[in-house]
This record gives sequence, C-alpha cells and structure tokens, in this order.
Amino acid sequence: MKHIKANSIDKALLILDCFLPYNKEMGTVEISQKLGFHKATVSRILRILAKRGLLSQNKESKKFVLGYTVVQLARAVNQSVKADLIPIAKPFIDALRGELKETVTLEVLSGKSIFMAYIAEGPQLLPLAGSIGDRVPAHAAAGAKAILAFSSPETRRAILGAELDCLTRNTITAPDAFAHEIEKIRVDGVAFDLEEVNEGTCAIGAAVFNHDREPVAAVVVAAPSQRIARRRNSRMAKALKETARKISHCLHCPEPSVQGTENQDHLRRE
Repeated sequence: MKHIKANSIDKALLILDCFLPYNKEMGTVEISQKLGFHKATVSRILRILAKRGLLSQNKESKKFVLGYTVVQLARAVNQSVKADLIPIAKPFIDALRGELKETVTLEVLSGKSIFMAYIAEGPQLLPLAGSIGDRVPAHAAAGAKAILAFSSPETRRAILGAELDCLTRNTITAPDAFAHEIEKIRVDGVAFDLEEVNEGTCAIGAAVFNHDREPVAAVVVAAPSQRIARRRNSRMAKALKETARKISHCLHCPEPSVQGTENQDHLRRE
C-alpha cells in the first residue's frame, strides 16, 4: 500500500480503523504493511493505544484487538442514542409533516406492541391517530412491521409465534401470510398498514437504524385510506425513506442507506 501522509493522531485513528468491522487480531508487521507506515511508528502508536485501553495485547501472540475503552465508548454512544432519539428525530419528522401535509409519527417497538413516541399532527387532524404512549399490536402497525422486517429472527419468531389478533377485517392473522409480508418489506424498504388497525385509516412506515444497523424505531405517515399511495416508489414512500435515512445517519448508522434491498447485511445474517 502506498505510504499515507498523516500526523500522529491521523495515524492512530487509521490503526484503530484496521480492526473494523470484525476486531480481527492483528500484529505490528501486518498493520505496518496494510497502512504503509514504518514498523517502528506502528509499534509506538500501538503501545500508546494499549496503555490507554483502546487496544488490548494478547500476551502469547503479541497481537492486538480493540480494548475495553472502545467498549465503554460504544456504550456511551448507545446510551446517548436511546436518550436522544426523540430530540434527534423531531425536526426531521416535523419537516416531513410539513412536506406531506399529513400526520407523521415516531414509533418504537416494545415487546409485542409498538408505542407512539412522538406525533407531528398534520393540518387535517386524523381521526383515531392516537396519542403519545398509545400501543398497537406489532403485527398490524406499519411502524412495527418495518422494524420487525429488519430485526433478528428471534424477535420475529416471538411475534409470529403468538396468536395474531384480528383488529379489523383487513388485519393479517395467518403467521405464514405475515411472514410473507415481512419478506416483502425487507425488499421494498417500507411497510404498509392497509386499514389493519383502524378501518378507513392507512399508514406507511420505514425503519430507523442505529450504529449497529439495528432497527430502533420507525417513521410512520398515517392518513385516510384514499391519501396513502400503496406503492413502494411513490413520492410519499421516497420522502419517508429519506427521512428515516437522515435520522439513522444522526444515530451513526453507517452509509450506505440501509433501506430496502440495499440492506444486504441483514439478509446475509440469516
């Protein structure tokens, strides 16, 4: 690799980057060859990073992995994401409400239901839109389905394994049909509630992802049935996915976007 011109801090950060994404054990020579840095320089920086707990050295192999301090930093990021989710998402949701002139919500999955964490009401008040804290069974809500589509198989099985209550005549209650719906969402990147919670009201949802590309919430647009375009490439769907992408970016989700077919990592995990 061609020698990289960088100061000491840049070099230290580039060395830490070598351990991403799988934290594979690496030695001085291997890192030196990968980055094109002098072996003595790499050795000195590795010692400093290990002293600060950012790296940990295997006493037998003499190679390094990421250290406990990195774990603490990751925990701090994770805690801030949980605490700041609503403040981070709010301006984007408000902006989407202004663009679409429809009610937009931020929804979070909890157990076998989803609850509304934030609501930006559209100019035309939506009957039965709900209130902050309201819960809806996960198998019927667009936001929950968007989250479940990218959740672990265990999480999905916990929902699919239970009896799916019929809320309206349109609610999907057959586990096989619901599983098929989830797979379609994974491809499309958006989920629909087609009068499955309340007759006369439809919704479309897109998942929000954290730094580990795990779905932590969903942005949902709800409106009377005739105002929801039931296509994954509609103007509304595109604006919704873009909003979810922006919020995910603020939660340190790596690019590229993890919506729909672009999220191949989730498909490979299973």
